Amino acid sequence: MNSPRTFHVKSFGCQMNVYDGERMGELMTAQGMTATEDASAADLVVLNTCHIREKATDRVYSDIGRLRKDARALGRAPMIAVAGCVAQAEGAEIVRRAKVDVVVGPQAYHNLPALVAQAAAGMPALDTDMPIASKFGALPARRRVGPSAFLTVQEGCDKFCTYCVVPYTRGAEVSRPFEAIVEEARALVDAGAREITLLGQNVNGWRDGADLQSGARGLELLIAALDALPGLARIRYMTSHPNDMTQGLIDAHRDIEKLMPFLHLPVQAGSDRVLKAMNRAHTADGYLRLLDKVRASRPDIALSGDFIVGFPGETEAEFVETLKLVEAVGYAQAFSFKYSPRPGTPAADMAGAVPAEVMDERLQRLQAAINRDQAAFNAATLGARCSVLIDRKGKLPGQMLGKSPWLQSVHLITDAAVGDLVEVDIVRADPNSLAGQERVRVAA
Repeated sequence: MNSPRTFHVKSFGCQMNVYDGERMGELMTAQGMTATEDASAADLVVLNTCHIREKATDRVYSDIGRLRKDARALGRAPMIAVAGCVAQAEGAEIVRRAKVDVVVGPQAYHNLPALVAQAAAGMPALDTDMPIASKFGALPARRRVGPSAFLTVQEGCDKFCTYCVVPYTRGAEVSRPFEAIVEEARALVDAGAREITLLGQNVNGWRDGADLQSGARGLELLIAALDALPGLARIRYMTSHPNDMTQGLIDAHRDIEKLMPFLHLPVQAGSDRVLKAMNRAHTADGYLRLLDKVRASRPDIALSGDFIVGFPGETEAEFVETLKLVEAVGYAQAFSFKYSPRPGTPAADMAGAVPAEVMDERLQRLQAAINRDQAAFNAATLGARCSVLIDRKGKLPGQMLGKSPWLQSVHLITDAAVGDLVEVDIVRADPNSLAGQERVRVAA
């Protein structure tokens, strides 16, 4: 097989996978390869997979089959690499079953160029090791990026929620060093980023133990360091766990202007019995009291969450407790899913499976409540004045789209360019987006 000259990376799932996909692309570019948006025209296709939802593995095999079918129609035979969490979980089984060329786990993708070279030479190319040594030092320098960029600061999880595969596919919690993160953030700003979102499976569990005199430094001190970077206008972070939401981090939302008024804090359910079965290690009341502290610190904060309906044994009364929690919080947005058993997790062996039709009905009721509250939150911003970070062109002539501080999509007619910060008045509030009228540009 010839060494590939063009590549295409297709990422599924969370923001962490988007970041990983970007970094894999930079690895290939550093090897002299050229990216293409057309997978059928690429010599190498990397499927960067997610293993959170049911049938994720089946989807990978389906994508592999479709890629090969499309390539054959064009007389091509691209090299196929499977990366990410499905690669970690399935390993050699993917090679055996799908005859792919490369399999690489999420902690080993810095070895992708060497694995591609092995495959081109006709040798097995499989790496699902989870080394203690950080992969980040092996990654190339960041190049040109968009106005909003992701930055992974923490990986893995030690919480072991009974439904979740992350501890098994991403490994134990590992925090990147303080100095390395600040250096990469500075490089992102130099490459064009005006907003940075700090990422981690349990991002507010990030700690830097380098300072032995004062002890481990928490996420709020990292945010404060990024706040000092010239040219950086906005800071966000996700995804957090309620048990690691410290008072220092809560206070940062009050004290650090660049930290946007948005918090994604999953709760998963409103029933304490279900939360205990999930091994969430918090109660519904504790979660609500925590949000009271957050709102006391930053009254205008937009709250986001995750929910699972139909967890094994969930009763109608317990689901109603979830609806009550949603009503009490008033989320600006939230993500909701039907329970999906993941092989190897404790919940997959639990009794009390909820029928599919019951899960469907509960999900519809939950999403209706979330949509109601999102529309109400958007409506409450009508007449507000805020900055919008322009990130893309709209469909109409002269229309540009961007994000408000509360992570809402805002469209406006303007001659501003991608990457500009524009101060706007919100003149219309729709359920899923806002319309703004430009007032003034905000200097870089």
